[in-house]
Amino acid sequence: MNSPLENNPGIALGVKTPLVGSSPMMSAVKRIAARIAARRSTVIILGETGTGKEMLARYIHEHSPRAAKPFVPVDCSSLSEGLFESELFGHVKGAYTGATRDSLGFIRAADGGTLFLDEIGNLSLPLQAKLLRVLQEKRVVPVGDSRPRPVDVRVIAATNANLSELAQRGRFRQDLLFRLSVMVLELPPLRDRPEDILPLAQHFLDLQAELYGEAAKTISPAVSQVLQCYAWPGNVRDLANVMEHAHVLATGETIELSDIPPRLLAPVRSGAVAEGSGLRLEEVERRTIAEALKKANYNKAAAARLLGINVQRLRRLIGRLEIPLL
Repeated sequence: MNSPLENNPGIALGVKTPLVGSSPMMSAVKRIAARIAARRSTVIILGETGTGKEMLARYIHEHSPRAAKPFVPVDCSSLSEGLFESELFGHVKGAYTGATRDSLGFIRAADGGTLFLDEIGNLSLPLQAKLLRVLQEKRVVPVGDSRPRPVDVRVIAATNANLSELAQRGRFRQDLLFRLSVMVLELPPLRDRPEDILPLAQHFLDLQAELYGEAAKTISPAVSQVLQCYAWPGNVRDLANVMEHAHVLATGETIELSDIPPRLLAPVRSGAVAEGSGLRLEEVERRTIAEALKKANYNKAAAARLLGINVQRLRRLIGRLEIPLL
């Protein structure tokens, strides 16, 4: 029998997921998550894209009595309705063209463990009705079959949409919303918990070092300041990508301004550095350009490419900021 366990790399068994951050907001989230973990209640996790909703769901699973069983993540926005029904509820051989053998489906693959339904607001109304029946009856009927199969799963759902508003507009079942929202957790955006930015950044750098078997890198004071001043529209996921970028480009043991994407410096160049932070706009620009020139062996064209600007602008900045050249 074909099982989603065979082709879903997101399914995890016994892998611990850390929740990095000690800000008051994240400390409160961790306290509530630890209490929720021991229960069987369904959970909805709210938060902007990239805040780490799946990571929080994994944390709850790994601290629950179900930790030894599968954690099965499902992206409700990634599949068409016809295919998604089969993937979620399973099917029997011959249920449709191409169904050459039975399939468990994600729900039965998570039996005894946790089913994580990401972006559940994208689930169609017919599938919402079937999911509600599974939650109520603890049984699932595969596509092409009439026999219900018993299943024991804990459901954790996540969304960046307003489900109450969707329910009022008739796009989300009110009864399913009530059934899912026994416990509700909201993950704050990264910009609202600046105390967590540097610990998270170092955590992601350490993960990169571990991945490549390299020595861990540290973050320079100038980069630390820029990271804390940035608004992080993509939240934790955005920060993780930035630190991977920096780890790849860095040639030394320290992440410097020239190692991070130029887009992070745009708010600094526009004067977004907090007053009294100790790092003035011109000093940030001077350090950035000096580091880029050094990295490019003082080749202006190469340095301009590193900085994401044209060489004419680089020459003007070198003159205005009185940056010495070898």
